[in-house]
Amino acid sequence: MAIVEPTIVELCEKVDCRYTLVVEASKRARQLVDGAQPLIDPKDMLGGRHVVMGVTGGIAAYKACEVVSRLKKLGAEVDVIMTQNATKLVAPLTFETLSARPVCVDTFARTESWDVRHISLAQKADVMLVAPATANLMAKLACGIADDMLTTTLLATKAPILLAPAMNTGMWTAEATQQNLRTLLARGVSTVGPDSGHLACGDSGAGRMSEPEAIVQAVCDLLCRARDMEGLRVLVTAGPTVERIDPVRYLTNDSSGKMGYALAQAARDRGARVTLLTGPVHIAPPQGVELVPVTS
Repeated sequence: MAIVEPTIVELCEKVDCRYTLVVEASKRARQLVDGAQPLIDPKDMLGGRHVVMGVTGGIAAYKACEVVSRLKKLGAEVDVIMTQNATKLVAPLTFETLSARPVCVDTFARTESWDVRHISLAQKADVMLVAPATANLMAKLACGIADDMLTTTLLATKAPILLAPAMNTGMWTAEATQQNLRTLLARGVSTVGPDSGHLACGDSGAGRMSEPEAIVQAVCDLLCRARDMEGLRVLVTAGPTVERIDPVRYLTNDSSGKMGYALAQAARDRGARVTLLTGPVHIAPPQGVELVPVTS
């Protein structure tokens, strides 16, 4: 069958191995099918990993409760640090119940242990997550300001830092915020989101915190990602093709594209440069891959 430009030959020239296998993709593809059972026990995914999660004073703080719950279900140990403003939106008791751990708010709070709390948390964290991450928090982190329990811990840690920004569209697009974002990215800080949509203030646009599922997936990617395909180029084909017989009739196949999309996402997560050759499907393409739509 003929294929729209670019041709198969041109695409194949981009890949180092046309039949590179990504074993983890089968697990993701199975979970995309309704009713399919996971091939691994979810409780083992983050077993033995320690997540220190910061919650700041944004209205999206209520979503952080589900993030903690999902992390715990994956086997992670979660310690929550809240800013004073965050406690006005969600009670610390909520996070203590979900994490089964005491919540840290005050840098100078007296505890039964003699360790310096912000240092001990910084040292045992496998990843530092802040959700929501307000413009204020991002500005402090970019400038190295450490004036509360959360910012002192962030400054002291050597663990990867993941931010889930959440703020008004005007605050997100402000040059000061974007400059702080560029500074943080240059230092190796990772981000997830923000998404676009209706905001609590009534505006619509970028600034809404990513959904808990996406945030947890980003944590899993940081902690579990293998980078053994770094430098490779992978070509994945997915979805159906449509070959016209005449203006009314055509030949096609009943492919959902889910397996191919999962393969592309898994290869991307493992460091490969991915080209996804896709027929017409009804699922969102993975970010960070080169998408080449075809029909025949």
